[in-house]
Amino acid sequence: MSKKQTKKLKRHTPLVVGNWKMNPESIGEAKKLFLEIRKSISRKTLQTYVAIAPPAVFLSELERLSPSQRVKLAAQDVFHEKTGPYTGEMSLSMFKSVGVSSVIVGHSERRALGDTDEDIQKSVEAVLKANLTAIVCVGEKIRDAQGHYFTVVETQVLSAIKGLSKSKVSQLIIAYEPIWAISKGDGKGKTATPEDAHEMKLFIQKILADFFGRKTVDKIRILYGGSVNSQNAEELFAVGQVDGFLVGGASLKPKEFISIINTVETYANT
Repeated sequence: MSKKQTKKLKRHTPLVVGNWKMNPESIGEAKKLFLEIRKSISRKTLQTYVAIAPPAVFLSELERLSPSQRVKLAAQDVFHEKTGPYTGEMSLSMFKSVGVSSVIVGHSERRALGDTDEDIQKSVEAVLKANLTAIVCVGEKIRDAQGHYFTVVETQVLSAIKGLSKSKVSQLIIAYEPIWAISKGDGKGKTATPEDAHEMKLFIQKILADFFGRKTVDKIRILYGGSVNSQNAEELFAVGQVDGFLVGGASLKPKEFISIINTVETYANT
């Protein structure tokens, strides 16, 4: 095997995740949106993995629309207990039964609603124990001139991976989403510079290397999220050198979302 082939095998397969949040308003709209994305993807042979995280009530219907799993399904959140008197919560076994393969954990919007570092750690542990992939969101509220935001991110990462063994790292993904860059649905969110994204990727990798060991870090994808769109995706991916994106508002616009996927795919083939 040549050196070029060896390098290609070691390279991360990019991942683009669309987080629909509390959208759209009906199952009919959700099906239409999902089918538009699926049809565009089905026409191609992609190296890039694509996943959609719709509202939980739509998951079972959308699973029927993707029997080949060309578009994988993700959950937006999960409760760590298996069963019990937890009104409004959903378990991993429920999600697995409707085709979910990954779970977003610790999104800033969930943290704002009261999810603690301990809650997030328990959820990460439960997701990995269930042999699903955990997409752990981390990110600072503000960027201060003194660089305290690095400590914020470090605390979030270390808390989430507390107690995890090296054998589970291939199921772990870290999504860097600076809170100041997340759009409120109006498309006017700020975006971290590609240099910001790259700097934070290297910083997160150092945290993971110190915790798990350098060799293990190569198994963990680092995504970027925060007002990703078709205009900034290329520079964020190429210069930021992230392993993919966690996309919010743009994932609700099929042409925009497909454009982001195509951008990532272009670099996946180089």
